[in-house]
Amino acid sequence: MKIRMIVGTLLVFLGAYLFLNRGGSFGPGTIFAYFWPSLFVIPVGLFLHWMYFYMTARRGVGLLIPGGVLFTSGIVCQFAMLFDSWSYMWPGFIMAAAIGLFEFYWFGGRNKWLLIPINILTVLSLLFFMVFSTGALLNNISGEPLIAAAILLAGALLLVARKKEYKD
Repeated sequence: MKIRMIVGTLLVFLGAYLFLNRGGSFGPGTIFAYFWPSLFVIPVGLFLHWMYFYMTARRGVGLLIPGGVLFTSGIVCQFAMLFDSWSYMWPGFIMAAAIGLFEFYWFGGRNKWLLIPINILTVLSLLFFMVFSTGALLNNISGEPLIAAAILLAGALLLVARKKEYKD
């Protein structure tokens, strides 16, 4: 167990370092420059979800719309910052509105009329994402960020994966 935690933590730090050190500089400014969505936007979205599920006894369903929008926008911004792909990730902001409305539909009164804007926004987002980003992402991705992402993912999986216990 201890060796998995140590190796997983080292791989996460190595992957983050490889992401951040592409330009040759590394410091607190670089951390804020690359991870501002994870530091500021995503926690606010998670806080709004936490307030709905644990603080309001599931009565404040309206908290889920901004919570879903902020959380999804934070994920989109984080990917765009790490891979420098703002011009390809912008349809994620349309999807953010669809996800916020879908959470409101799912945990709210299940008003069937809400499915119309949810479906329209989802289809538009997927259509724009496919049209504008598929070819560009395949042509512009180099191997270095993918290797760093693979190392980062392997470290994270080692940290969160449960150890299998075998019974004889």
